[in-house]
Amino acid sequence: MTTKTRPKPISGAETPELPGARGPLSAEVLEALRGRLAPALPQYDIEAYGQDLQLALYCLYELHYRGFRGVDPELEWNPTLLALRQELERIFLAALRADVPAGDDVEAELRSLLADAWGITHCLRRDGQLWQLREYVAHRSLYHLKEADPQAWVIPRLSGAAKAALVTIEHDEYGAGAPERMHSHLFSRMMRALGMEDRYGAYLDSVPAETLAEVNLMSMCGLHRDLRGALLGQFATVELTSSPGSDRLVQAMRRLGCSPEATEFYAEHIEADAVHEQLVRRGVLAPLLKAEPELATDVVFGIRASTHLAAKLEALLLDRWAHNQSSLLARHDQEPC
Repeated sequence: MTTKTRPKPISGAETPELPGARGPLSAEVLEALRGRLAPALPQYDIEAYGQDLQLALYCLYELHYRGFRGVDPELEWNPTLLALRQELERIFLAALRADVPAGDDVEAELRSLLADAWGITHCLRRDGQLWQLREYVAHRSLYHLKEADPQAWVIPRLSGAAKAALVTIEHDEYGAGAPERMHSHLFSRMMRALGMEDRYGAYLDSVPAETLAEVNLMSMCGLHRDLRGALLGQFATVELTSSPGSDRLVQAMRRLGCSPEATEFYAEHIEADAVHEQLVRRGVLAPLLKAEPELATDVVFGIRASTHLAAKLEALLLDRWAHNQSSLLARHDQEPC
């Protein structure tokens, strides 16, 4: 591949810097994005859930979001980078399909999501410390600062009632026409109130592969029409589990003495996602599966893949916190909320 030597400057505070590499694969991808050399898949086994692959894949996906400062926007559609991304997706998707059992009972899967199993938000509500809350928010920032963007890619891949209901949900996610009410904006305000860096991508160098994998699943499913059912399964997982989890996080923040501005994001999600739960189940999935019943297996895969990756991240956080250790790759200096 011959890369351009005249990268187009990109301005704006929302354009992140390139991260540091985490292995030979991500190093080659980052060098390619700087316009210096062509990436090639190393001739050895690459861990599907490992730091190197997940960072490389995340950076390739980020070209379809806001890109990186100093990186030529035309690289978004560079054939060699797309071919490399396709190979990394193949490895990632194959691992997920091997680890996640198949199924086609969507209703049973949705009911299972409503079971209130012990998890991170329970831990934070009961006895979480402020530094743990901030770490949790740092992990979530990789998605929530672009909340609803991966799911927006599925809109043109739907039709009829399913499309209309999904757009209704997305309209809420984007603030129902009020920029200051966009959920990504509310998350940014929360980060500032917690004394955290709210710049888009600020914690990319700090979060582990487990965090990147969750966001990469959304991007992969959103960018592939044949994975639209899986994307909706992932989205349903978020919407059905968000409301009770958000309620626990609000309780945790109030116990820790955080300001109303800090709690606003999760307080908003208690009510909003309770409504979205019904819209996803009855407005999106029901008409979709009536029109295309063959997508049931993909929807179940999306739910199970999402919960599988979430469990990996949850296990990491709970294990590190149990030993009073950081779950991040690097600490950030933060002021009290």
